[in-house]
Amino acid sequence: MSMDKTFDARAVEPRIIALWESASAFAMGANAREGAEPFSILLPPPNVTGSLHMGHAFNHTLMDILARWRRMQGYDVLWQPGLDHAGIATQMVVERELAKAGEPDRREMGREAFVRRVWEWKAESGGTILEQCKRLGDSFDLSRNAFTMSGAPGAPEGEEGNFHDAVLRAFVTLYERGLIFRGKRLVNWDPHFETAISDLEVEQVEEKGNLWRLRYPLENGETYEHPVEWDEEGRPTRFETRDYLTVATTRPETMLGDTGVAVHPDDPRYRHLVGKTVRLPLVNRSLPIVADEHADPEKGTGAVKITPAHDFNDWEVGSRAGLRAINVMDTRARITLEGNDDFLDGAEPTPEAMALHGLDRYVARERIIAVAREEGWLDGIDEEIHTVPHGDRSKVAIEPFLTDQWFVDAKTLAGPALEAVRTGRTRILPEQHEKTYFHWLENIEPWCISRQLWWGHQIPVWYGEYVGRGGVVPHSTRGPAPDETGVFQEHGRWVKAFCGPDAETVREDAENWYRARLGHRVIVRFEGESEDEAGAYPEERGTSFVTLTRDPDVLDTWFSSGIWPIGTLGWPEDTPELRRYYPTSVLVTGFDILFFWVARMMMMQLELVGEVPFRDVYIHALVRDEKGKKMSKSLGNVLDPIELIDEYGADAVRFTLASMAAMGRDLKLSRDRIAGYRNFGTKLWNAARFAEMNGCHPDPAFDPARVTLTANRWIIGETGRLRETLDEALAGYRFNDAAGALYAHVWGKVCDWYVELAKPLFADEAKAPETRATMAWVLDQCLVMLHPFMPFVTEALWGQHDRARLLVHADWPTYGADLVDAEADAEMGWVIALIDEIRSVRAQMGVPAGARITLLTLDLSEAQQAALAANRAFVERLARIERMEAAAEAPKGAVTLTVRGATLCLPIADVIDIEAERARLAKAIARLEKEAKGLRGKLGNEAFIARAPEDVVDEARARLEATEEEMAILRAAEARLADL
Repeated sequence: MSMDKTFDARAVEPRIIALWESASAFAMGANAREGAEPFSILLPPPNVTGSLHMGHAFNHTLMDILARWRRMQGYDVLWQPGLDHAGIATQMVVERELAKAGEPDRREMGREAFVRRVWEWKAESGGTILEQCKRLGDSFDLSRNAFTMSGAPGAPEGEEGNFHDAVLRAFVTLYERGLIFRGKRLVNWDPHFETAISDLEVEQVEEKGNLWRLRYPLENGETYEHPVEWDEEGRPTRFETRDYLTVATTRPETMLGDTGVAVHPDDPRYRHLVGKTVRLPLVNRSLPIVADEHADPEKGTGAVKITPAHDFNDWEVGSRAGLRAINVMDTRARITLEGNDDFLDGAEPTPEAMALHGLDRYVARERIIAVAREEGWLDGIDEEIHTVPHGDRSKVAIEPFLTDQWFVDAKTLAGPALEAVRTGRTRILPEQHEKTYFHWLENIEPWCISRQLWWGHQIPVWYGEYVGRGGVVPHSTRGPAPDETGVFQEHGRWVKAFCGPDAETVREDAENWYRARLGHRVIVRFEGESEDEAGAYPEERGTSFVTLTRDPDVLDTWFSSGIWPIGTLGWPEDTPELRRYYPTSVLVTGFDILFFWVARMMMMQLELVGEVPFRDVYIHALVRDEKGKKMSKSLGNVLDPIELIDEYGADAVRFTLASMAAMGRDLKLSRDRIAGYRNFGTKLWNAARFAEMNGCHPDPAFDPARVTLTANRWIIGETGRLRETLDEALAGYRFNDAAGALYAHVWGKVCDWYVELAKPLFADEAKAPETRATMAWVLDQCLVMLHPFMPFVTEALWGQHDRARLLVHADWPTYGADLVDAEADAEMGWVIALIDEIRSVRAQMGVPAGARITLLTLDLSEAQQAALAANRAFVERLARIERMEAAAEAPKGAVTLTVRGATLCLPIADVIDIEAERARLAKAIARLEKEAKGLRGKLGNEAFIARAPEDVVDEARARLEATEEEMAILRAAEARLADL
């Protein structure tokens, strides 16, 4: 059956996907040679709520290239896919669905019913992205698809995996080793979802706001002289007596929790006040004035109110100065004063202050400013634009919030993770990212791993009433905490925490602990569990019942995904997959999650199994729009990969991304680039059709080392060079170099030159058989080596002939420079350079495309004469030469050209209008000179360089470079015309 005239990606791609699936082409170990080395790579698990975006498409394309390349090389490949349960994002999606359907919200439903509803949503709508990944051509083993919540309580049929158990085992292990602790610290708090969130879930938003200046009166009759006028050298010349300090704040509502005022230790205005106190308006709390370098004399008033419980910088100042931390908000960012012992201690709040109780933070802000204006302690208001952190999901301003959370002792875990990279056990590429990795781990803070959500891995800790060593239950939490691990203050009482991988283990541990403390039999039951469910035996005299309550929080998704490498391979069980594929070979990911995920995987795997999770980490850059701007829905410059695949085909999208994947450099993606690489696929398809029409069929017995014709020996040598270049580039993660080499070979050398060189050979009965076999082999090699980059069109072309295996399982070649024939290489290289030079002269001098001209040879070596004679038909055909003659010197009206030591000329005066060409060139050069002058002026303007966006400056530089190159070509042509 003859080939279709064109490759219809929309029609063919689904058929190819089905073909691969039916053959289990991507299964773990598929196509592995006997004794093969393992090659394992992990898909960074996309959110179960997600859809494929350009960042995914870029990341996945690079991974797929590596997986397909290694699989064809015969490695034992596992590309492990999976999904992250995305706690906060998924909970948000399901809550929106409930609201849209008019159903009860999650609080009305209750935790168990809500989680069941989330599982239902996951079965219906979750995981869309993995189906979209098939459209891109991802060759991961979907039969091993992992999910970070598989095996969790309530998981439906089909979700019985062990990942949930692995996550709990990781928590318990770290807890038992003293690396997880519970404490009260500041966290990013999302008042909408009422949970702590990670730094990665916070986006900085510029907003128009105000800077309010508030007067805090000095206590004990203190006054000071404050400068109000200065001379030209900045020395104060006039002062006024003040009995107050003015502080500036963008968040007046937090003043209710102020416990100090900070000034810079070297600030001459205030340093003599350090150690004295001010009175906090509304609250009437005495605040010490402390010296701290956090207070910037050049910013605001130089005096900074310190609210340790509601600002990260203030927390640090408070820790250094020993200031109290007073939380004055609840989980919904409402002011909480009544019954707030921390707030009331040492305060005499006014009725106006207590009237703020229960108000939203922003309503309270307005009330406070109104009172300050009325009572005269509002010093002034300055409008300003400032950056406000928002929850990336809720879009509401987050609050630094002091709350009890679970933390990992990240500093202890960071040591081995730092050492692993420093000693080369794991490489981070490009190497510039090592500095970022080192800096973050060297300055790491405790990692908050608890979230106040319902969808996620519930923390495996249960609390029961604390019993002292003498069997006494303390009735008050006043005084120091008991000197025991796992004892916490909860709702005004001491509780004992029990941690275990499952409820029954915890029940046994707790019963043993209570029995030892109380001296008699104890039966433990869990909150909501009946005595029968607790497995109680008939009561014995002296038996006690103790109820344990489970911690309601769930684990941060970065904690569960932190064990992705071992969890997907079956840990904590000693599975064959874990032994075979761990450590993984390479992780391909973006720089934005270098600390949030990569560093945490390093820390957790080294602690849990004592080995690094991957040998290499390849960090890729961002995909931006064609002007270099970050893609954003608000800017309207987002490119949807599925839409692009629909329009141009997956191969064009993939090859574009790979061709632009220069290490460490962001991609500037445009539709024009993608359309250009679709043309590349078309060029290959047309070359294959040409081969088919000329009877070129693969011959299993073909030996490339035995060909005799120069053109055939040359293209076989070029194919050998390509294989070596590709392997070297891919081993070094230089995807753009590999793509560039493929493009130059397939389009330039094969589809352009070799196809044209083959045409006269096909017409010669003696030369045609070898040429047909060579062309079939060369095109097959193009398909094999292009396959990892453009899998669909290559698999479709491969299937045009009867094959023993699919292309995805074809053998990657091992030949190389051994196929290069130096003599053929030199000869064809010279002939191609000659044809290129003739074509260039014709184009520059305006020779009509259809005109056939004479080529005069002036000075040729014996070898060059032989090469020209042997390839005369090629030169005449491809350079449009009517005849070739030898000449002693160049006649008038001829253009001289030099090609690798040979001198030739083209008499063209009679075939062009010299004056018209001179005029054309002069006009074009003048236009380019004007454009270049303007660009040089712009780029020489320091104000333009300083103020213009980086992408605009880069575009101007690129235009100037292109303009100057074009002028150089036209001036060379002008000089040639002058000699005619």
